[in-house]
Amino acid sequence: MTMTWMELLILLAIAGGCGFLGQAITGFSRGGCLVSVALGFIGALVGAWIAGLMGLPELFAVDIGGQRFPIIWAIIGSALVVMVIGLLTGKPHA
Repeated sequence: MTMTWMELLILLAIAGGCGFLGQAITGFSRGGCLVSVALGFIGALVGAWIAGLMGLPELFAVDIGGQRFPIIWAIIGSALVVMVIGLLTGKPHA
């Protein structure tokens, strides 16, 4: 299974959007675009894992280059990951 450059860029953009929304939900943000992309992918793994444990269905997923990306679970998972990171590191001082 191969993915074109355009499909990879679309997948990265979607993951970045999901990571950004996860940060926006929690109100805690550290980092820029690359952090949002990483959070989107990590959130997809965490969210899909939690959904599988609880027996919940895949609510909304996109198929890009033969790869399914769970949008809703990525947002929920990234919000959970950001929340844990925020609890462990604390708020940055201004």
